[in-house]
Amino acid sequence: MTALREAPRGTPRRTARRLPPRGRPLVVDALAAAAGLGLGITIALGIEQWTAAGLTTVSGLLTTGGRMAGLLSAYAMIVTVALSARIGPLERAIGQDRLIRWHRAIGPWGLWLLVAHVLLIVLGYAALEGHGPLTETWELLLTYPGMLAAGAATALLVLAGVTSYRRARRRLRYETWWAVHLYTYLALLLAFQHQVAVGASFVGHPLATAWWWALWIGLLAAVVGWRVGLPVGRSLRHRIRVAEVVPVGRGVVSVVLEGRRLDRLPVAGGQFFQWRFLTRGAWWQAHPFSLSHVPHADRMRITVKDLGDHSRELTRMRPGTPVFVEGPYGRFTAESAGAKVLLAGAGVGSTPLLGLLQDLDEHADAVVLLRGRDEGSLVLRDEIAAETARRGARLFESLGPRSAVRFTPRSLRRALPDLPDRDVFVCGPDDFTRAFVATCVEAGVPTSRIHFESFAF
Repeated sequence: MTALREAPRGTPRRTARRLPPRGRPLVVDALAAAAGLGLGITIALGIEQWTAAGLTTVSGLLTTGGRMAGLLSAYAMIVTVALSARIGPLERAIGQDRLIRWHRAIGPWGLWLLVAHVLLIVLGYAALEGHGPLTETWELLLTYPGMLAAGAATALLVLAGVTSYRRARRRLRYETWWAVHLYTYLALLLAFQHQVAVGASFVGHPLATAWWWALWIGLLAAVVGWRVGLPVGRSLRHRIRVAEVVPVGRGVVSVVLEGRRLDRLPVAGGQFFQWRFLTRGAWWQAHPFSLSHVPHADRMRITVKDLGDHSRELTRMRPGTPVFVEGPYGRFTAESAGAKVLLAGAGVGSTPLLGLLQDLDEHADAVVLLRGRDEGSLVLRDEIAAETARRGARLFESLGPRSAVRFTPRSLRRALPDLPDRDVFVCGPDDFTRAFVATCVEAGVPTSRIHFESFAF
């Protein structure tokens, strides 16, 4: 590792503004208990329909298994959507990136259970009526009520599932992936209609039907409230617009935003919003960008690198362009920091470190490490240097090509002998983040003290 250059120290500075509520672990426990209870009720709905004939014949076993798979698939999808609904208390307690990881872990179960439901029902009905599977599929689609809508829902959900696999995501533009996933809401609506109309657990069972309606209405309220109502209300209240676009480095611009009482936005340094710039061709797209400076009374800022069509479009954004925001999100905040911290950033990943540094307790022992190919690639370097000097923090810079510069446990411990006692915040390209986190763990930092978030879709 190249030598680390340390900046001079100074006196700390504090800002007063509204901060988001603290995350409450009790919320996680309560919602986990509710999810477990809901799963138990869902399984009970399927068991209640078991009959002797359904458990002693081949066709009955297949059909019974298919019905249970359908119920469990629907419940898994409810949980999957709830995890990505950005429910405020849940997001503050867990963090959006971890919720999305859980969303991706549970999502395939819902999809596989859906496929099992379709196959088992077709095979069960085919065995009962003496038809072949293809003939039975055709008959079900054309003669049973709501089956065409159910077939369309299945196709849309399979499409969403396929495009969610890592290899498929890497080949898709974010905008394409996002548009495909919008159709999952239509698919879930069609699937719900199919279940309550012909599902054996609901036809003639008003109490079970009421429970299922309540579950889906609650999910709809959470999605609409947290992903539509709150963002729209917050954006209209603060009247956010683009003030100016300022180049700050090679392919990097700062978008300065103005609005009304922006210091009353409940946002902490290090958090991010989903930004929707209301221009022709871009108004329907929302992209995550961290704040690169905590809000003042009427100003805040993001700093963006040209990484694709949308970020490139920001460089040409006109002053006065209206902006809608969704959030703030993330637990990459001073709330997770102890008395000693290390903030490490590479490239444009250093931008949230400035806001995080501004929010740290004034008595915190802070060290900032910036990584870049050269001085020109240290985004917001001068502002970060000024902030570290004002609060008496230390700033180190590591310059050089990625192939020539490697952080090792020994080099980090040499620069920071008390590294294992520090909370480590890491932000940068995925490769840098993974490597730096692994190095810190090897250097003795407990994983509970390492904080990072991924914006990958």
